Amino acid sequence: MKARITVTLKNGVLDPQGKAIEHALSGLGFDGVGQVRQGKVFDVELTETDAAKAEADLKAMCDKLLANTVIENYAVEIA
Repeated sequence: MKARITVTLKNGVLDPQGKAIEHALSGLGFDGVGQVRQGKVFDVELTETDAAKAEADLKAMCDKLLANTVIENYAVEIA
């Protein structure tokens, strides 16, 4: 079973890396770019066959390691 976890900063959390990307894009001539927010994507392959168990495990992985839930949100997609 394959899954994708997308981790993004919560609204209101400063994103200096996103701001740097925004500035760099402007410097490259991409003037139509508004606010940029950066995040992380994890592609995870599991041997679990039960989708509910896999989703529970993936959420536990996020809560314990992959996301800082104080400042980040995450979304789990199972394929």
